[in-house]
Amino acid sequence: MKKIILLFSALLLTVGMQAQIETPQPSPFQKIEQKVGLTDVTLEYSRPSMRGRTIFGGLVPYNAMWRTGANANTKITFSDDVEVGGKTLKAGSYAIYTKPGTSSWEVYFYNDASNWGTPVTWDDSKVAAQVTVPAYPMPMNIETFTMSFDSLKSDSVVLGMLWEKTYVGVPIKFGTDKMVSDNIQKVMNGPDSNDYYAAAVYYLESGKDIGKAKNWIDKSIEMNKDPKFWQFRQKSLIYAKAGDKKGAIEAAKKSLELARAAGNNDYVALNEKSLKEWGAM
Repeated sequence: MKKIILLFSALLLTVGMQAQIETPQPSPFQKIEQKVGLTDVTLEYSRPSMRGRTIFGGLVPYNAMWRTGANANTKITFSDDVEVGGKTLKAGSYAIYTKPGTSSWEVYFYNDASNWGTPVTWDDSKVAAQVTVPAYPMPMNIETFTMSFDSLKSDSVVLGMLWEKTYVGVPIKFGTDKMVSDNIQKVMNGPDSNDYYAAAVYYLESGKDIGKAKNWIDKSIEMNKDPKFWQFRQKSLIYAKAGDKKGAIEAAKKSLELARAAGNNDYVALNEKSLKEWGAM
C-alpha cells in the first residue's frame, strides 16, 4: 500500500512539473495596431519560419487555400468601414485567406474569423471582399512570415505579406476625407441635438450647473424632430433638480405617454413613481 501511495505521489509531482513548463512557440503570435487616418486597424497573426524548407510550391502549395500564417486565423479588425477591391468592408473583424500563385495571389477577407486555419466548409457568402494582387520576387529570403502596413497615407495603406522570396501587397482605402469633412461640417454648424442632450445629462449626473443643463436639454428637444421618452425623462429630472416642479411634471407626463406607446414598462414605472413623488398622481 505504501508503494502505491509513493508511486501515485510521484505521478502527481511529475504532472505538476510538466504543467509549469513553458516552451517557445514555433510560430509566435504577433499583434500590430495601426492608425490610418481616423481609423484603428488591428492585425493578429502567427509567424512560421522557413527552417530550410521550400515554402511556396512546397509547404504552401500553389493555387490552394492557405490560412496565411499559422495556428488560428490571421485576423484584421477595422474600427470604420474600408474598401478593398472596390467592395466595402464594414467595420469589424475578418479572417484573411490567400491562394498563392507563381505570379499573383488571390486574397480573401472572410467575415467569420472564428476558425482555426481554413474553414472545414468554405462559404462563398462569407467572402466580404476578394482581390487579386501581383506577387513580386524578393532579392533575398525572408526567413519568417511577416505582415506589415506599407505605403501609409491618411486615406490608404498597403497590407504587405512577405515570406521566402515573395512580397504581395493588398491596397486598402479608408473614408478619411469623408469623416473629416463630416466633422468639419458638424463643428461649423454647431452642436446638434445629441450633443446638447449628452452635455445636459452629463451636467445633471455630475452635479454641475443645472441652469446650463436645463438650457441644453431644451435645445436638444427643440432640435429633435422626434424626441423619445428617455429624452423627456431626463428633461423631467433636470427640471426637478432646477426647482421647476411644473416643468418637471409636464416633461414626465410626456415621457410617460411616449413610454406607454412604445411599450417600455420600465420607463412607465419610473415616470409614475416621479409623478407620485411630485404630487401629480
